Amino acid sequence: MGHNVIDIAGISKSFDGEVALECFTLSIADGEFLTLLGPSGCGKTTILRIIGGFEEHDSGEIRIDGQSATNVPPESRAVNTVFQSYALFPHMDVYDNIAFGLHVAGKSTSEICEAVQEALKLVRLEKVKHKMPRELSGGQQQRVAIARAIVNKPRVLLLDEPLSALDYRLRKQMQKELKELQRTLGITFILVTHDQEEAFTMSDRVVVMDHGRIVQVGSPRTIYEEPSNLYVASFVGEINVLDGVIKSRGECNYVAEVEGVTVVVKSKRDFKEGDPIHLLLRPEDFRVEVMQDLEESPTLAKKFAKALLKGTVDRTYYKGATYDVDITLADGKRILVTEFFDEDSDSLYFNPGDRVAVGWFEGWEVVLPHEG
Repeated sequence: MGHNVIDIAGISKSFDGEVALECFTLSIADGEFLTLLGPSGCGKTTILRIIGGFEEHDSGEIRIDGQSATNVPPESRAVNTVFQSYALFPHMDVYDNIAFGLHVAGKSTSEICEAVQEALKLVRLEKVKHKMPRELSGGQQQRVAIARAIVNKPRVLLLDEPLSALDYRLRKQMQKELKELQRTLGITFILVTHDQEEAFTMSDRVVVMDHGRIVQVGSPRTIYEEPSNLYVASFVGEINVLDGVIKSRGECNYVAEVEGVTVVVKSKRDFKEGDPIHLLLRPEDFRVEVMQDLEESPTLAKKFAKALLKGTVDRTYYKGATYDVDITLADGKRILVTEFFDEDSDSLYFNPGDRVAVGWFEGWEVVLPHEG
């Protein structure tokens, strides 16, 4: 990725007194796949429309390739948009839908033919180029919309929840195809979605938004493994939130009381004695053993010496390659654990009523200040 293709500085926008964006600042690199992730109403589509020129901002500045885009109409920006509804022309066949923008731009017939054929090949629709939109499946319509948007080689492609109308299997397939297309074209893609799995599958960077503000920016891995606060942690996947308090500070770790049990935790944040904390762990971070096995096996007990949280299995949920386990800890806190199947066993290892010990590898926890 090269220089920044888009620089957004202090953009704010309100609708009828309701704040949609507040001091939104972000730079997007040339050739980057960036996703704006957040719930409905967080402002992600508003910033996308401002980048595309379909909405004017109240304050701040947006620059595309170093040039101010203020008051520049959508058709004069090196930016194209794929809308959620696809917005295909129902009276035109696939070829003419894709060619429409090139006709408007005054391209020659030979230039249009060459560009449309190339776009059709990229989205694998050569065989349906003379079909009408109503004759196409949802996935094919979506590909036409993408082909129409990339045919004139924009600097930036904006994608406003383009996969939301597709069924699960097709959606997964199109996620991979979109990422591959972006790599092939080498242009900047900016995707809007509320689906964290979709964001993680395709993105170089993810921008998590809430109430018109950026909450965290980072790689999918950073967002998932090092959430900046409880909102981000809860929005991107299942999370277990344990309550605790800092007891003392070591050289590079803390001793804390978590759910009534003393544990050692690591954190780059600065805490002092008595600070209340949240300890965050993903379901797959936990390691669980049946208490009876621990009591019968000194080796297991030694291995699980740090597994000080005790609890009881409530129920299990079969999920194919994995199964989830609901556990109630001794102090009443409920947690969710994800377990992989034992290839040597035909049954679930944990069953309702099992007394278990729960632990995790040191450093896998995320420690945050208690947010109330």
